[in-house]
Amino acid sequence: MEEPQHRIRAAYSESTITVYQAYSPEIGLPAVRDGRFPTAWKRDRMTWIKPSFLWMMYRCGWGTKTGQETVLAVEISRDGFEWALRNACLSSYVRGVHPDRATWQRQLRRAPTRVQWDPERDLRLQPLPYRSLQLGLSGEAARRYADEWTVSIRDVTPLTHSLHARVSRGELDSAVRLLPQELPYPAGEEHLAHLLE
Repeated sequence: MEEPQHRIRAAYSESTITVYQAYSPEIGLPAVRDGRFPTAWKRDRMTWIKPSFLWMMYRCGWGTKTGQETVLAVEISRDGFEWALRNACLSSYVRGVHPDRATWQRQLRRAPTRVQWDPERDLRLQPLPYRSLQLGLSGEAARRYADEWTVSIRDVTPLTHSLHARVSRGELDSAVRLLPQELPYPAGEEHLAHLLE
């Protein structure tokens, strides 16, 4: 079956969804230890969460980029995630989705969350012909994410390094078996209609 151009793919349960972020050890390790983001984590800054594990690997270079050495799997409530989708605006103007550029700019200024659709990645981190969601949280959304939605925070850096080593050796079949199982997320029309490019 052919993949749709835009789809949220994620590991999720009945009540939670897992998103990924990468931080320096100074932020990532206390977050894992305490199950919440430390005071060094700035709640007034935009933070981007990614339901796609391989897109996160592309972004952080398998946990090798400076300031992104600790890769976190953050389990958050689906209610929170869906609130973020409902209150999001596309991060760029799209003719046909927005009446005009000025309307989009007004929506963007008011929206606590923004959406980008970026090419999904394969195990070699090459772009695929369909897109996955990135969700930017600011203001109220970032505070809710850190203080209300977060259920657990796990350090998946060892998994990241193990996968990278297998991919580097060309052991793609064994690498695939280690990947988090991501399925199409059942986001209804009410969550995504205003966010499709």
